[in-house]
Amino acid sequence: MTTAGDRNLASSLAKIGGKGLFIKELEDALADGRADIAVHSMKDVPMYLPDGYALAAVLERADPRDAFVANGHAGLADLPHGARVGTSSLRRECQVRVNFPHLVVKPLRGNVQTRLRKLDEGQFSAIILAAAGLKRLGLADRITALLTPEQSLPAVGQGALGIECREDRKDLFELLQPLVHQPTQQCATAERAFSRALSGSCNVPIAGFAEISGTQLRLRGLVGTPDGTQVVRGEIAGAVTDAETLGLALAADLRQRGAADILAALAQKP
Repeated sequence: MTTAGDRNLASSLAKIGGKGLFIKELEDALADGRADIAVHSMKDVPMYLPDGYALAAVLERADPRDAFVANGHAGLADLPHGARVGTSSLRRECQVRVNFPHLVVKPLRGNVQTRLRKLDEGQFSAIILAAAGLKRLGLADRITALLTPEQSLPAVGQGALGIECREDRKDLFELLQPLVHQPTQQCATAERAFSRALSGSCNVPIAGFAEISGTQLRLRGLVGTPDGTQVVRGEIAGAVTDAETLGLALAADLRQRGAADILAALAQKP
């Protein structure tokens, strides 16, 4: 199925209705029986699902990092002053502007092939995409460099796939259980709790990335302005079993340290 988010490539997601555009028509298909399940990139799943729908499974996460793609440049640090960097994400834009203020960040929509074509045509010096998407499409050879979380903290849920179904389809919940990857699901729980508590949407540059080591979960988060002039970062660690609590606690910490003012100011913008 091709969704409204796939068809409308002329405007930014923030201006045309947000990430929910990628899943609304799939949920309609679930509602009327044309589909039993819908598979989503977790980073595109809104923080609140409509009544009657649920995530039945979160699959093992692929590479969560952002990928730097360029022809003739090894990394962001190698780009000359004024070089054009394309991205569809305010989160990426914010972090590029913070770390490389001499670069010019421009919006880039379209499917992956369209974005790569625009790069190859010289419309951009470099573009930034999700590494997982490129690898799933067999385009790993186009990745020039992988950005570390320190360089570009990933989006909430980035790299993971989620399977949605109607809440009343208990039969599907049972069938899908073997696909559930518990560590990824716990990371997604922490990240989504963090974003939900910050009213996360594609209108606001928010990053949230959790990692598990043994029984401990480490969650890093970021809230900023698109131009990178204001950024609040933080991290928290605790028991894996407290994933949701950790997400809420980190959100509260960032709000107290300035994120609340950033969110309020961005909410007032058209």
